[in-house]
Amino acid sequence: MTTNRLANETSPYLLQHAHNPVDWYPWGGEAFDRAKAENKPILLSVGYSACHWCHVMERESFENHAIASLMNESFVCVKVDREERPDVDSIYMGAVQAMTGQGGWPMTVFLTPDGKPFYGGTYFPPEDRGGLPSFPRVLQAIASAYRQKRSEIILTTDKLLAQLRHAATSARGFEPLTTDVLNRAFSRLAGQFDGERGGFGIQPKFPQPMTYELLLRQHLRTGDPEALEMVTTTLDRMAMGGIYDQLRGGFHRYSTDAFWLVPHFEKMLYDNALLARLYLHAHQVTDNPLYRRVVEETLDYALAEMTDPAGGFYSAQDADSEGVEGKFFVWRPEAVIEALGKDDAEIVNRYYGVTIDGNFEGMSILNVKTPPAEFAAAEGISQDQLDSLLRRARARLLEARSRRVRPGLDDKVLTSWNALMIAAFAEAGAVLDRPQYTDAAAKAAAFILDALRPNGRLLRTYRNGQAKLNGYLEDYAFLAHALLALHEATFEARWLREAIALGNQMVELFWDDTSGQFYDTGADHEDLIIRPRDTQDNATPSGSAMAADLLLRLAVVTGDGDLERRAVTSIRSSMTLMSQYPMGAGHWLCALDFYLAPVKEIAIIGNPNSPDIQALAGQVFSRFLPNRVLLSASPAHADPALDTLPLLQDRPQIHDRPTAYVCRNYVCNLPVTDPQALASQLAD
Repeated sequence: MTTNRLANETSPYLLQHAHNPVDWYPWGGEAFDRAKAENKPILLSVGYSACHWCHVMERESFENHAIASLMNESFVCVKVDREERPDVDSIYMGAVQAMTGQGGWPMTVFLTPDGKPFYGGTYFPPEDRGGLPSFPRVLQAIASAYRQKRSEIILTTDKLLAQLRHAATSARGFEPLTTDVLNRAFSRLAGQFDGERGGFGIQPKFPQPMTYELLLRQHLRTGDPEALEMVTTTLDRMAMGGIYDQLRGGFHRYSTDAFWLVPHFEKMLYDNALLARLYLHAHQVTDNPLYRRVVEETLDYALAEMTDPAGGFYSAQDADSEGVEGKFFVWRPEAVIEALGKDDAEIVNRYYGVTIDGNFEGMSILNVKTPPAEFAAAEGISQDQLDSLLRRARARLLEARSRRVRPGLDDKVLTSWNALMIAAFAEAGAVLDRPQYTDAAAKAAAFILDALRPNGRLLRTYRNGQAKLNGYLEDYAFLAHALLALHEATFEARWLREAIALGNQMVELFWDDTSGQFYDTGADHEDLIIRPRDTQDNATPSGSAMAADLLLRLAVVTGDGDLERRAVTSIRSSMTLMSQYPMGAGHWLCALDFYLAPVKEIAIIGNPNSPDIQALAGQVFSRFLPNRVLLSASPAHADPALDTLPLLQDRPQIHDRPTAYVCRNYVCNLPVTDPQALASQLAD
């Protein structure tokens, strides 16, 4: 079978296109050199492996020999995996949004040979359809315009490039940082909240975990019950909806409707990492067993289906199987009867809403319409009987589902997404007393540091023994955050040392003192038409927001005021975003909350394997304390690299027993060895 240049890539998404009749190039100098030599425009196509409409456009257009001939004849065609190259995706998505007012994937952008965009869009059908021009018609029109209207195109690109450069910078802010910003953000969010079904707006509905983390902080800071109710309403509805895999655990990408019922079925590593941590924090606040169950099922799913033997976590599971979106996950009543037998199946079908008519293209997405206790009462059985039946049924249905054709797996390992999952496993292991979770976090962290940092420079992506592409701001910021969480969970000094080192390297590579901002690409990155800086939260937190949050925490850890200065300068540059669009600034607002809070500085000194020290740590992890820093040291294993840290200096054990020190607002409590005494200090 004929292949193109993508056959030499490691990205599963690029490899999916390696047999297209399109003469694809990966992003790089070879493609641009050819475009300049032949004076041809570049056709840039950007997508990702779990994208349903990316698969559709490939089948309809990129596998069509007539359309491929049009592409090859008039363009140099470049295919990009947005997950490997978020910089390229960010720049040209900004261009498409500026040109069309909307964006998405697959993204199709036409560039001059020097990389400047002049026309773009998203999905184009193979023939005129639904108000969209056919892809062949677009190709012919663009090729003709490039030949005949070159001067107009150059003028357009110059204006657009100026607009993109302006959007990538923001003015230094001087407005005071106060809780008024947090309260205004909450008011805006409350006005957009769907109080009946949870979530924001009507449809589609996205999980937006950063926003709900902010609401948990708002509740903690003010005691406002509305903030907590917004979180619990949403988490309850999501956990009972079709967006959650009721059999295996784990969340699909988002809900296409207002009810959290019909999802886009891909499962992304970052969604499950962020949502597992959000449900964990909600469990700390409410002690709701449902939230604990969701955390454990989600992380168990990640261990079973998204973990590489070497320790890293895979990126995504596809929405499609056998070319049909969601086919792997949906049910017919007779399939449930076949798996369970008639008596159990009747109850299970009612519980999960499996009907003859279905709720999705004649099939049924499992969801829970009635809370279990209420359902059990209506069925005339006890809650324990229902729980036992559902456990038995889920195991059998899962076994039956495992015999279906599975969705595709994107098995590349991305540093930033792995970092989010490392943080979730580390914290869940400590909070839930599940050492296997902490072990998974430590194994993944060791893998990332060993395999994706071959020469001291963190890299972005790994697959089949090959690590490549310089890491971005988010890779550094997310990983350093995760290593702090891993130190808190394990008390191992290595993770703290690595977090500090990564934070310092992040400043060297990504901070620009002239503008007072972080950029997404490092000072050693290849030249692009602009140096991108994406300040808004998207499906993951903004890299800049996470970097600011990290520096605030490292400033507490190290006593380095310069780190705090950079963080505050960065936060001030995003004040307009926080004030006007809190939905896109959730993590900026969390960082601001940390900066304004009386941060609890906690040091626990003692043998990390001692039951007494675990009892002290348990008091810290049993409560939601987002604005705290926790360090630990063992007198028996002193670490010279950490002895100078302010939180660990002059902190002996009292009476040779594990000892906790708590400081806040430059005032320290007396050291304690009793867990209940520590609990009193933490509750103050």
